[in-house]
Amino acid sequence: MTGVDALLLALGALAVGSAVLVVTTRHLVRAGLYLVVCLGAVAGMYLVLTAELVAWVQVLIYVGAVVVLLLFAVMLTRAPVGASDDLDRPGWPAALIGGGVGLGLAALLVDAYRWTTVELPEAGSAERIGAQVFGSWVLPFEVLSVLLLSALVGAIVLSRPDIGSAGADRSAGDGPATEDRERSR
Repeated sequence: MTGVDALLLALGALAVGSAVLVVTTRHLVRAGLYLVVCLGAVAGMYLVLTAELVAWVQVLIYVGAVVVLLLFAVMLTRAPVGASDDLDRPGWPAALIGGGVGLGLAALLVDAYRWTTVELPEAGSAERIGAQVFGSWVLPFEVLSVLLLSALVGAIVLSRPDIGSAGADRSAGDGPATEDRERSR
């Protein structure tokens, strides 16, 4: 076992351990922070495998955007920050389903590759990846950005009590300035 193998095993164990903590913790904010550790460990594995571009995309998009958006949504919607009884469910169904899925995936991989070596494809370049992302995949990329923006706007609207309340039904001429003038009479 080489040093690279040991580092990959350590990062994999860190990723799996923090992923287990994400789904077993009763604290919603801690679950988001454990998700940062898990995604950071996956980015570290990409770095060890010399896929630097994928590692930095992982850090920028998942750790930098998705988790931050998740934490903003939790904080803006006033979800419970501490331990929550809503998150306390029996763990045996999840363990049974997760174990079954894991065994099924392991059997699928063993059957698909039969422990043979796989030929590596031609090494890619940033130019080829950029041509694919901004050529063929530009529409899904933009749709995803609009979806994330609408989720953020929706979380802000849901968190503000003054939007959609009875006080917001005033006509355009009414407002704080009109109320101040009426009080001064």
